[in-house]
Amino acid sequence: MSAPDEREILNVEEAAALVGVSVKTFYRVLHTENIPARKIGREWKFSRRALIDWIGRGRSADFYHDAADDGSTRQNVRRTRGWKIELD
Repeated sequence: MSAPDEREILNVEEAAALVGVSVKTFYRVLHTENIPARKIGREWKFSRRALIDWIGRGRSADFYHDAADDGSTRQNVRRTRGWKIELD
């Protein structure tokens, strides 16, 4: 049997800890990104390996954009699905 910190199927709290973010942040990403997950009843379940692979497939270039949607150049804009944050 695996040690508790090496379980293959994780709940939200364990998945957030694995990724290294708060549960609140993890829920925000869960609802705005395409995280590999399965909802069983009222609970979300996550595969440890699938989360690690999902993070490994990410690219920072997909997160940071130098050009605005209208083609003009805009500096220091970080975009995520559904919201934009102006950086200082």
